[in-house]
Amino acid sequence: MTKTIGYRDWRWQALWWHHFFLLWSTINGQTRYSIPEELKQGSVVGNLAKDLGLGLSDIFDRKLRVASEAGEQYFSVDAGKGELVVNDRIDREALCGQSISCVLPLQVVVENPLQSHRIEVEIRDINDNSPNFVTHEINLKIPESVALGRRFPLESAEDPDVGSNSLKTYSLSKNEYFSLKFKDAKNGKTVPELVLEKPLDREKDALHQLVLTALDGGNPVTSGTCKIMINVLDNNDNFPIFSENEYKVSLKENSTKGAFVIRVTATDADEGLNGEVKYSFGSRTPDFVLSTFEINDRTGVLILKGPLDYETSKSFLMDITAKDKGIPEMESQCRVQLDVEDINDNAPEIALTSKPSPAREDAPSGTVVALISARDLDSGNNGKVTLQLSTRSPFTLRPSFSNNYELVTSGPLDRERFSEYNVEITATDSGSPPLSSKKMIPVSITDVNDNPPIFFQPSYNVYLKENGVAGSILYSVSASDLDFGENAKISYSILDSKVQDVSVSSYVYINSDNGSIYSMHSFDYEKLKVFQIQVQAKDQGSPSLSSNATVHVFILDQNDNAPSVIYPSSAALGSLSHQRMPRSAKAGHLVTKVTAVDADSGHNAWISYKLAEATDASLFAVNLYTGEVRTKRAVSEQDDSSQRLLIEVKDDGEPVQSATVTVSILMEDGLHEPILDLRQKASEPSKKNGRITLYLILSLASVSVLSVLTFLILAVKCIRSSRSSGSCCMRRSDCDDYKNPNRNLQIQLNTDGPIKYVEVLGGDMLSQSQSFRSCMSPMSEYSDFTLIKPSSTTDFKEVISVLDASLPDSTWTFESQQVSRE
Repeated sequence: MTKTIGYRDWRWQALWWHHFFLLWSTINGQTRYSIPEELKQGSVVGNLAKDLGLGLSDIFDRKLRVASEAGEQYFSVDAGKGELVVNDRIDREALCGQSISCVLPLQVVVENPLQSHRIEVEIRDINDNSPNFVTHEINLKIPESVALGRRFPLESAEDPDVGSNSLKTYSLSKNEYFSLKFKDAKNGKTVPELVLEKPLDREKDALHQLVLTALDGGNPVTSGTCKIMINVLDNNDNFPIFSENEYKVSLKENSTKGAFVIRVTATDADEGLNGEVKYSFGSRTPDFVLSTFEINDRTGVLILKGPLDYETSKSFLMDITAKDKGIPEMESQCRVQLDVEDINDNAPEIALTSKPSPAREDAPSGTVVALISARDLDSGNNGKVTLQLSTRSPFTLRPSFSNNYELVTSGPLDRERFSEYNVEITATDSGSPPLSSKKMIPVSITDVNDNPPIFFQPSYNVYLKENGVAGSILYSVSASDLDFGENAKISYSILDSKVQDVSVSSYVYINSDNGSIYSMHSFDYEKLKVFQIQVQAKDQGSPSLSSNATVHVFILDQNDNAPSVIYPSSAALGSLSHQRMPRSAKAGHLVTKVTAVDADSGHNAWISYKLAEATDASLFAVNLYTGEVRTKRAVSEQDDSSQRLLIEVKDDGEPVQSATVTVSILMEDGLHEPILDLRQKASEPSKKNGRITLYLILSLASVSVLSVLTFLILAVKCIRSSRSSGSCCMRRSDCDDYKNPNRNLQIQLNTDGPIKYVEVLGGDMLSQSQSFRSCMSPMSEYSDFTLIKPSSTTDFKEVISVLDASLPDSTWTFESQQVSRE
């Protein structure tokens, strides 16, 4: 026992010494190592990282791992040194049996990028097994009459080692009757045979004890022994003889139970019971053979008892014994070799060497997403496997080595169309009929920011009533993004622009999360009618993408302005208006004209006039639309010389807004007697009539001069703003179309008749037109010219005002006509 332990210690030292001289080579792109079996756990096989051209950091960063095709993980990688080390006990005999070559294929997988390497580790045999006899004692019965030179086959020893460490020879203990010779079997093994060298004499030696020793070729040599007990018998001196010493037969692995295998035949030259032969399996027949085959002891017919599987056992060696019924029994042996024929009974198998990696939708063609291997347990053409992908898939298979493939991209990917692909791979062998199997490999597509946010509308129209509450919501815009995650998160903002020279952010603000637009303050239609907002939707991708939409905000007019009286001018200033008329006036005589404007627009600015109260309602009437105050009948002597009228001015809005003006009328007796305007605090009723003619001349001259001045002023403004021919058109434009809408002003001078007037017509591009008429009459002592700025027309830079002409016989009237555009 002590000797055995010392021997194994020496053997381990030799193995460790040999480890430092491991051979590795690269053949056809594969790294190969060679190590002896039975290395201790943790023994270094080789520097894997160095041999594969990888740094130590790559072991962690690229997740280097080793997979064994044998199923058992015999090796692992030392992450700190990059060395391939032994992970478990390696028994070459358990792995490869009697095969001369024993190679363990390994697959090394690294990621980022995904790669695989095939390495092979050759397991060399060491002399760790001694020759062994299954039966430690052989009993032979030999009649004493047996002839010299007769051979008796003995049990062969078994040595799991191969090569020089395998079984080499036998030796027999020294004796004078028997010698040892050898016979080569067809399977290449050597069978020891006992040869009778000297006649036996039962009466002298009835029992012979010999020792058979089996020796291997290892260094040091190991051996195994078996006792041979020989009983010398009398009489029945003929052995059964088989027709063949070794039978060979083949059978398909799909043969059914009870199938005929072969019939062995042995004859015995003796007669009677000594010549009757019965058959049986040899005493050393393994249990799995006994459970698979059955032999008829009378006929020697061998039949199938259990199923055959080529992938488990490719061949069977069976020893058949034939014994006679003589006393003593005589027996002989033969060997039956049965080769199992492979059929295509195993479908190909598809295995994932690595978990599929998600692919970016902008990944170029040829990007590796998974490593795949295929195998078929059958042999020959039955084990040749081809892989095929399903159609309409942007992936393809690229062979790497020996039934290993890479699943790579072959076309453009679009996550918005397909966020995940279930790639179906079909493996088909070359058998007849061919067998196939399928495997579904899920490949997820990761998103890149390749889609900008899209508004549901390119532009929006928002209608907002003026005088709204500050902070109220105007509108909500919405955009969508086909991308995913952060790439699809949208934030809204308002692009900076100007509205009436003020940043649009002073008017509105937007909720960046939901796109709701809110007002910063209330709006006044009379100041701002329309403006636009540029809204931008931007995603959170890198780089971010954006798109814009335009929001047009239209302010709707409300009736929030009462009519304003602009003539008579004194009434416009809040005081009583004094007018004069001759007592000789007839029916229809124009006493005065009330003119009012309304800052609103549309129906809200339509003005009507009504006589609310009068000293004598039968004497005067007010035109509903023009505001002209005329006599309904001729003035009589009984009528009071002082009349007082209360005129109500209303618009057409809802609710109705109104204003009133009070007109005091003084009737004079003489047609040509000048009547002083009561507005003058220091009037002189006693002025001479001779001055009237002078006043009339000055009045006419003043009207002419004022007309020319008015025309020149408006002409200069027209030339500065635009160049046009024909009628003079005033057009003002600004970069912001909604700040200063286009308008046309037309000026017409009319000097026909007793009343002189200048008419100004304005065209509003958005809602309405305005016309202003300035009338001059020699019946008023003072003449006024006033151009009023309506809210619905173009902003004038200044209000043109002409001071009173101080002429007693001239009167100015201002008429506003409003014409709605259809």
